[in-house]
Amino acid sequence: MTGFRLDAMRDLADQLTRFAPPARQAEQAAKVAALRADMNPNRVYPYQFVVWRITGFRPEDRPRLVLSGEDLASDLAYLERLLCSSLPEIPGELPEEVLTLGELGKRLGVSTRTLRRWQALGLVGTPAVVEGKRRLLFRWSEVERFVARNAARVERGARFERMEASEREAILARMRALAEQGIGLLHASRRTAREFGRAVETVRALVKNHDRTSPRDAFYPARTGPFDRLTKWDIYSSYRRGHSVEHIAKAHQRSCNSVYRAIHEVRAQRLVELPIDFIASPAFDEADMEPAILGPMPNEADYEARRAAMKAPRDVPPELASLYLVPLLDKDQEQHLFRQMNFLKCQAARLRDSFCVTDEDGARVVDPVKVKITTLDAIDDLLKRATRVRDLLINANMRLVVNIAKKHTAPGDSLFEVISDGNVSLMKAVGKFDYGRGFKFSTYASWAIMKNFSRSLPDEKARRDRFLTGQEEVFDLRADIRTNEADLLAQHERAKESVHGLLDQLDPRERAIIRLRAGLEADMPRGLTLEEIGNRFGITKERVRQLHARSMRKLRNLAIEQHVEMP
Repeated sequence: MTGFRLDAMRDLADQLTRFAPPARQAEQAAKVAALRADMNPNRVYPYQFVVWRITGFRPEDRPRLVLSGEDLASDLAYLERLLCSSLPEIPGELPEEVLTLGELGKRLGVSTRTLRRWQALGLVGTPAVVEGKRRLLFRWSEVERFVARNAARVERGARFERMEASEREAILARMRALAEQGIGLLHASRRTAREFGRAVETVRALVKNHDRTSPRDAFYPARTGPFDRLTKWDIYSSYRRGHSVEHIAKAHQRSCNSVYRAIHEVRAQRLVELPIDFIASPAFDEADMEPAILGPMPNEADYEARRAAMKAPRDVPPELASLYLVPLLDKDQEQHLFRQMNFLKCQAARLRDSFCVTDEDGARVVDPVKVKITTLDAIDDLLKRATRVRDLLINANMRLVVNIAKKHTAPGDSLFEVISDGNVSLMKAVGKFDYGRGFKFSTYASWAIMKNFSRSLPDEKARRDRFLTGQEEVFDLRADIRTNEADLLAQHERAKESVHGLLDQLDPRERAIIRLRAGLEADMPRGLTLEEIGNRFGITKERVRQLHARSMRKLRNLAIEQHVEMP
């Protein structure tokens, strides 16, 4: 009996289930259900009172024990399941009237679904075996108590069963109009319930029954099955922009769990497409080496002390002052940091491989079944830690770039442009440096930076000399307003291809609405109005506006993700 929170309730359950006969257990299960319906989770209850309500007698032990209402409610639910596990056969004659679920529904004039919903509100039923079949029975005394406490609710439920056909048609017509305006089921049900004086659940049940019996004419078609690729990316983009999962689920008419799954699948796919390059080492496979690899670098306290004491020289430009606030690394510190950075990347790559599979074309794709939130979070954490180590290595060697750039800067060259070009080479060198060979990183980085300068600086000088005339000040005084017709036509064609490529990624109806609205069809002299498009598709003008706005948002998101320049 590990499901109990309170030791006293565990002991009581052991006594009731071990010594009481099956008929007595069923009676006590009904009393447990009645106690659950009457109690308040925010209050506390004496242990002797709880035992008296269930068994009918007051024990002498634990006179001062008080039980929390929240824990007691959980334990009572578990106790009721234990007592109902052994069900008695109902005898032919009972001391009071007992009704089955269907009989009670006919007596009160409500459906069995309504009765099951009322069980959560305190309607007590007792499971039992009737003629060899498992049934839920209701004592009439318990039903009368529930009806007395919920008279208005019972009357409302009975009115729903007696709803006239004309009223049903009016409610359905109103819900159809609200659905065509793009209003969600819950919000539309609340508005309609206020207008017709009905309960919200009554209106929702009516609409769901209509959609179930007439799926082709459904007001709110069932959204089932997996999301397509574009919808998943749309959900992920909305989540990254700060929209709550509840808001996204409501917009797509799905559950929060399905939205979370789509978000995590896109996260996993982004990690699969992310290149994680690292320099492997046999030490990465030794478990006892991990503490040493992830530990602090040699003489870290001394390094931090030197960093706190450093100041930029007075003759250094303000733009370069921050470079002189980071001390240089010695060889042992470099070796440790490079090994740590590559180890973190290796661990992230191995975790990523745990949910990757290879498709028929040989491409790596995500297996949604194997994706776990903890694994994704762990990969993100490893990559962030690797990035912090990489940034430290780059910042500690940026003064090397400045020294080399000063030697390669010719008259007329911009020092900061040359430094920027050298920084790119430094970043690439950090990712490709093989620390296992035992060389100092500054040697490898200097060679990589100078090799890059030997290619980029002559090319830049050749491009600059090509347009050098000696009259540059004339061009600076007046803007060049000339246009090249061939370039304009080529630019227009590229933009047109980009737009059509993005449109092909939309749903057929969304693509058609945008093309009709923008007048992109070959036989159209102009774009159609919202009303004209609605007449073609058999929907309202407002619905066309909503679909057009949603499609344009998708286009913008696709353009941003694919780095497409929109015209």
